Amino acid sequence: MPLETALALIGFAFVMSISPGPANFLLLASGANFGFARSLPLVFGISLGFLTMVFCVGIGLGGLFRAWPVIYTVLKLACAAYVLWLALKIARSRSLGAADGETMAAPISFVQAALFQLLNPKAWAVALIVTVSYTDPDRYITSLIAMIALFALVNLPSISIWAISGNLLRTILRHGRRMAVFNIVMAVLLVGSMIPVLLGSV
Repeated sequence: MPLETALALIGFAFVMSISPGPANFLLLASGANFGFARSLPLVFGISLGFLTMVFCVGIGLGGLFRAWPVIYTVLKLACAAYVLWLALKIARSRSLGAADGETMAAPISFVQAALFQLLNPKAWAVALIVTVSYTDPDRYITSLIAMIALFALVNLPSISIWAISGNLLRTILRHGRRMAVFNIVMAVLLVGSMIPVLLGSV
């Protein structure tokens, strides 16, 4: 991969990874409720789920969305339902690592995180962009793998910042009803972050 292309990809990957979005709000909430170490399966699941998606798009799945847009619409609806379910669990949590009513005694698992990314329309849109913009048609598979590896090097530490930030908030949020209020705000932001994504198109 040429240096200028690699630098452009690093910049794009950083912006896409660090910017607010459904996955990052989940990481912030998980870090605050469970700490960074217990949120690591969520971090790796989100990253691996996205990178798997990029690979699938790179080998032809993106064309399927263009040929049958209804598949993308179904994906959006499934994502909306899943996000609402996650937001409800977060909003009902009232203390560090526990919940009132519906339990949230454990962080989101690696598998759940990976599946969340596979249902995330924003992640699919980004996957389509990077496979078109940062691969070399003459060395397609090689450049696709190189692009995924470089994106991973940027993505993992970038999204980890959200979980670390949540972890740093634990000492502040453990007093009174602060955690309950924080979780409600996170739930609202999680749902709100999906609105522009759900209104967009492939």
